[in-house]
Amino acid sequence: MAYDPNNIFAKILRGEADAHVVLDEEHCLGFMDLMPQSPGHTLIIPREPAENIFDLSSEGLGQLISTTQRVARAVKAAFNPPGMMIVQLNGADAGQTVFHIHFHVIPRYEGEGLTLHARSVASPAELREHAARIRAELESTP
Repeated sequence: MAYDPNNIFAKILRGEADAHVVLDEEHCLGFMDLMPQSPGHTLIIPREPAENIFDLSSEGLGQLISTTQRVARAVKAAFNPPGMMIVQLNGADAGQTVFHIHFHVIPRYEGEGLTLHARSVASPAELREHAARIRAELESTP
């Protein structure tokens, strides 16, 4: 499958679709998952157009994983989960539903079932509040 420049993440990068942004940098963008698995579920995407890990440049992957680590630390500080999933899927058969490479940072809490995709959309107010908490942590650490 060739990269589709009209996927929802490409539209978010161009400002054509809304997102609750936590991090906006030269190479990457971080924002709240619209259908979170748990409070604080955040996505990190590169600005480089790439469908999956195999299409992303080595430089882009390095920037993406470094940014993912920073965002994961902020999510951990903001939500204090006892566990954290960092997930990246490649291809429909692996569960990828948006074909622009991205990492999921998913806080895990006792008693939650482990699933890859939620079925319901979170409220905009909840996503705004969660994004603000993560941004505050990102701004307080280098």
